[in-house]
Amino acid sequence: MIGYNDASHVTDAVRSALAQGPHVREVIAVDDHSTDASPRLLAALAAEDPRVRPVLRRSNSGGCGTPRNDGIDAATSAHLMFLDSDDVLPPGSVDALLTAAREHGTPVTTGRCVRRELPSGQETDWQPGLYSDAAIIEQPGDRPSLVQDTLCVNKLYRTDFLRRHRIRFPEGRFVYEDFVFTARVLAAAPRIALITNPVYVWHVRRDAARLSLSLDRAGIGNWTARIDAHRQAVEILAAAGEQRLTHAARAKFLDHSLCMYARELGERSAEYRNAWWQTTRAYLSTFDAADFERAPAPGRVIARVVLAAPAPVDLPRIKEVTARPARLLPPYAVDDAGAPVWSRTLPQVPLDHLLVRPMRLLPLAVDAELRPRARASALTLRLHDLYGRVGAAGPVSVDIELRARDSRRTGLRLTASWAPDGVAPAHSPSAREAAPAERSWTARAELDLARLATGLWDLRLRVRFADGTHRDTTAHPVQGAGRLHPRFVLHARRGLLLLRPYRTRSGSLAVRVAPGPSAANLAVRTRLRRLLDTGRARREPPAPDHPVRAPAEPARGAAR
Repeated sequence: MIGYNDASHVTDAVRSALAQGPHVREVIAVDDHSTDASPRLLAALAAEDPRVRPVLRRSNSGGCGTPRNDGIDAATSAHLMFLDSDDVLPPGSVDALLTAAREHGTPVTTGRCVRRELPSGQETDWQPGLYSDAAIIEQPGDRPSLVQDTLCVNKLYRTDFLRRHRIRFPEGRFVYEDFVFTARVLAAAPRIALITNPVYVWHVRRDAARLSLSLDRAGIGNWTARIDAHRQAVEILAAAGEQRLTHAARAKFLDHSLCMYARELGERSAEYRNAWWQTTRAYLSTFDAADFERAPAPGRVIARVVLAAPAPVDLPRIKEVTARPARLLPPYAVDDAGAPVWSRTLPQVPLDHLLVRPMRLLPLAVDAELRPRARASALTLRLHDLYGRVGAAGPVSVDIELRARDSRRTGLRLTASWAPDGVAPAHSPSAREAAPAERSWTARAELDLARLATGLWDLRLRVRFADGTHRDTTAHPVQGAGRLHPRFVLHARRGLLLLRPYRTRSGSLAVRVAPGPSAANLAVRTRLRRLLDTGRARREPPAPDHPVRAPAEPARGAAR
């Protein structure tokens, strides 16, 4: 276990390891020269249980790799695994991993990691597709999807395997050390046992006073560090002759890393955006055609946009396309031959995959307008056609659901029918700007928002079609005068309520419900702001949106 200035969590981490039972021979707690109470707490834990072995570094390494290497060097047991001071091991994880390792004689055994958002406690599985079924993988090249899991912590390693192949972490301040370490493990071509048991709980604390190195993405240095780590990982796999893993690693970069950072560009400074764009173009130029073909949309599309444009372009559109689920808003451009393309100005970026992509994966665009009222709030949805795919499938109905942000509990659920609108005129007379006719459909519903409990509620939609297919998506809020404003209503039982529709950072419609004094206080402050406002239109600020759809890379070391 490694830690630095993490006194508030280190005890829980160590005790979660000790609680694994007699299989745990030692808990090597490497402290990276903390200045808080961490060393004292580790000493107390060692006094309670002799299996705890504190290793106190005399200077801070600046990263997570060096203390992990110290732990590898200090290990005396036949097997080892890694733990961060702000995470925990769930009960039975060591037993499940060690049983599989002994049964199958595998030098590497891996299990399911659970991401737990704090303080909400909301949990999601890391790489759920990879851990849906147990398997014995004779060599990593047989399962290229292994590169999707860059974590080092949800795995049990045979100690002599790591030492024999000299597999270590990058030393010093190296942000994404897991990338390089995992590539070195795969390059050694071990036999791997994969189990479905949860073996690690990764705590994601986005409200921490100091974000971890990997979660702190505000500076361009984080992106360049990620590229450098990924480049090294790819070079390691290529040097080992693992071409399938090399292509898979590059495809993963396009599908995950590129999309995650691209969707945040609109929130960054112009200086950051320009630096990001040029750095990314330079790195993408080292990819070959096979890398792009293996990458799924939207990563492949965004990569081609970046390569085609010398400077940042279409950031709002990029954000919508990289959202989870993806949305592609009109206008829908075509080239001179009538084939779908990104835009009139970038016709060299094809979107022909949209003509054959399954309906359940299409980036459908649904506009939404929500007008809160005391009794029944009016919700109007507008579904846009997408190169004729929506019209061909025949939209029939839409299931509307309001889901609690923290617990994912459903507060309201109802169904509305789609009615066709008139054909809208093309956005531009140019043949390249839009398809000949842009169709749309409208659905209307009344929502009793006063029934919802206090908190944040996300709007989720399931669009159903006559051909039996459906698409789960979100709605893009219509903005403008009188829209996305808070509404204060008097409810017969609950008194004063605040009902506030807003646009989340991911661009989706959500609702905030606040009752009682908090609503009254906000009502007074809102009224005062309006009185002081001289008529200038106020832009509706996006409310916080927890990133459930697009998991970030792991935060290695809580206080880093």
